Amino acid sequence: MPIQPSHLSRTFSDFFESEKASGVLLIFCTLISLGIANSSFGSVYQQIWQAKVAGLSIEHWINDGCMAVFFLFIGLELERELYVGELSDFKNALLPIFAAIGGIALPALIHFVLNASTPTRAGAGIPMATDIAFALGTLALLGKRVPASLKVFLTALAVMDDLGAIIVIAVFYTVQVSLFYLLVAFVVFVSLVILNRTFRVMSLLPYLLGGVLLWFLMLKSGVHSTIAGVMLAFAIPFSAKVENENSPSHYLEHFLHKPVAFAILPAFALANTAVVISAGWWDDLRTTNSLGIIGGLLIGKPVGITLLCLLAVTVGICRLPRDLGWRHVFGAGLLGGIGFTMSIFITNLAFANNPVFINASKITVLLTSICAGGLGFLWLRVVTNEPGKEDPIVKTESSRV
Repeated sequence: MPIQPSHLSRTFSDFFESEKASGVLLIFCTLISLGIANSSFGSVYQQIWQAKVAGLSIEHWINDGCMAVFFLFIGLELERELYVGELSDFKNALLPIFAAIGGIALPALIHFVLNASTPTRAGAGIPMATDIAFALGTLALLGKRVPASLKVFLTALAVMDDLGAIIVIAVFYTVQVSLFYLLVAFVVFVSLVILNRTFRVMSLLPYLLGGVLLWFLMLKSGVHSTIAGVMLAFAIPFSAKVENENSPSHYLEHFLHKPVAFAILPAFALANTAVVISAGWWDDLRTTNSLGIIGGLLIGKPVGITLLCLLAVTVGICRLPRDLGWRHVFGAGLLGGIGFTMSIFITNLAFANNPVFINASKITVLLTSICAGGLGFLWLRVVTNEPGKEDPIVKTESSRV
């Protein structure tokens, strides 16, 4: 029997709407940042982000501090999906998990093959992740034309993609590790888990205070400090009731929707898309690094996601939801090629000491993400029916599974 269509919870619907609006705001902030950076005020604009506050530049505070809150939000989303969402049912979870694996492995492989023996080989992680806000924002523009299952599938895929990116950041983009600080951070994390699991402390305050300490220790350890956000998310108490607003995890996730969507991510866009487009920018698109990013996001994402899902369904490991067809999965794969936030984030880590590579990579990520979003939108616009019309292709595709 095929899986029944998904019914969207209020929590998921609120999240989806936040991401839709956030995607529009991110586009606006990116255009403003690009415009100022390439105007006569460009040098002043760049200097503002490099101004020091408490020993760190404003850009550093945003990328290491504010983005830790973003990763906390991602961790809370992932926790919710694992307990009560699409990933809570093992059969349902397998489809986006396989999709994420395909969408991570093939783009990284494409970039690695093109850059294996070059100074830009560290950029293999750039085309791996999907920007949730832009991907869901683009999908939301299609309204009720797309099935509910596709919204859930793309969300779960993007969250799992981000989890993969987090692991890659922790393992491959950590240059030097202080075992002392890392050990103390682990002790703090275990203490927070004990507060939750053993003493059932439901107040958020001790977890948030512990999270700040955890962030500081991770910053000092050499492992990227944003990982502290994900660790904190899984230490905070969670209720298995989907709409239980008394759950600290649910309350915090709900509270962070708007700050993340309308403050943190726009600030990240303003600080990290101040890209100077020089006269030779077109030539930079033909470098192996840029070709690896383009190939990874535009080809690796949709092909990797679709092929691995097809393989998993064919051998009977998982199934498609009843209202989902393979053309929907391919469309989700195209939208998965919108890298933006996470791709730019990894760019900063991969080429930390090379501003030329960073600038060229960011231009490539921006252009490729626009192409991926446009292609995904047009593809799904063409292959989906108007609301209320019967979709015989979905029925036929699902009946074969």
